[in-house]
Amino acid sequence: MNWLSRKASRVSGVAAAVGLVLAAASPASAQSAIRDTEIEGIIHEWSAPVFTAMGLEPSEVEILLINDRDLNAFATRGRIMGLNTGLILRTRSANELLGVVAHEGGHIKNRHTLRDGAQGAGMQPMLMAIAAGAPQAGAILLGNSQYFGTLSALRYMTHQEGEADNTGARALENAGESGRGLVSFFENFRSQEVFSDARRFPYFCSHPLSSDRIENLRRFVAEQSNYDRVDSPERVAQHALILAKIHAFMDDPNQTLRDYPESDASLPGRYARSIAWYRDGRTERALAAVDALLAEQPENPYFWELKGQILFEEGRAEESLGAHQRSVELKPDAPLLRINLAHALIETHDPAKLDQAIAELKRATALEDDNTMAWRLLSQAYASQGKEGEARLASAEMYFAAGAEREATQFALRARDMLRPGTLEWTRAMDIVFASGATQDDVDEVDRRNTRRDRGGVIPAG
Repeated sequence: MNWLSRKASRVSGVAAAVGLVLAAASPASAQSAIRDTEIEGIIHEWSAPVFTAMGLEPSEVEILLINDRDLNAFATRGRIMGLNTGLILRTRSANELLGVVAHEGGHIKNRHTLRDGAQGAGMQPMLMAIAAGAPQAGAILLGNSQYFGTLSALRYMTHQEGEADNTGARALENAGESGRGLVSFFENFRSQEVFSDARRFPYFCSHPLSSDRIENLRRFVAEQSNYDRVDSPERVAQHALILAKIHAFMDDPNQTLRDYPESDASLPGRYARSIAWYRDGRTERALAAVDALLAEQPENPYFWELKGQILFEEGRAEESLGAHQRSVELKPDAPLLRINLAHALIETHDPAKLDQAIAELKRATALEDDNTMAWRLLSQAYASQGKEGEARLASAEMYFAAGAEREATQFALRARDMLRPGTLEWTRAMDIVFASGATQDDVDEVDRRNTRRDRGGVIPAG
């Protein structure tokens, strides 16, 4: 599991999201997005037929895992969906988690965004207050005559929620899945909302529930032919593994070891303990536990990934290479695994390994061109080889992927001056400059200022 600020800039604006009432509403905390190839892969595997059934291209829907204990999820323009780890951990079955994904997919399919109607109806000030962590302020705004428009907005949001329910439920049915989990998830937290003030959960501030809404959804879902379909044993096991892995990485190691004691011989239990021992500094015990898992499943790329991660973070980069290489061989289309391998190659501080690191990072960025970690490491590798133009171009790509247009332009212009004109790299540097909003006049002005500086002239202020 890696903390990588991929697509942070694309989820930083609350005005562009449905249900975006979480830490990622601010650029600083948007970096709490986490990446885990295994968990992402399982959720995508479950979701792809549902997205297809609702007319979405599965490969175009981005599912982000958000490191936040609050129960929350959101969907934004650009077909990006965020799932808080806190929400995932509160699902009681794979079908419940898939139901939430289907509902958020319904928002994406129906192109629901706050600016569609809530902002115009006066909802924006209340949502901004809630997003800033002040739900009481949002309530005060609701009581202020200046914001009576919020009542219309709440009705509008409720209408959107009903549309997303219906779209998600129909897609589940058409994909051969039961909608029972979608209903049970809402019912569980509706009862808490009534009896224990569960509006503290951000998800239900932005996804308002009502008895009528749940009853309508329950009635519709119960009429479908797949209502009684249950999760397969494989899917039950996958859901248990997801919960174990999140708990193991997020909870205190001692808590994980209490929750998954050595008497628990299940795969999720053993997986969780290996992670807990690694995080607790008991490296050799963690490695022995992972080796036991690999003895049973030698073709599991994620067990190899974990072994490589343990060795790497213990400062044993050279030893970690074999495990990282094996994970890439078993899952060649996973950019994060290639990034892990490249990082380990760089940290061996062996110049002979830099070409392979660069090759791995180029493959990773070809698969995920907005992965800022990959671009940062690529810049580092090129700089270690003395290729300053390529290093600055990689830095420009990193800032461009993060939405930092000013910095992207600055590094791209520096790269341009160090690269041979007309090459692919030089052309890409200029593409970044203009894609970041600079004009030819801006570029010409920078060139004039640089020329005056090189000649020892005085550069006017501003």
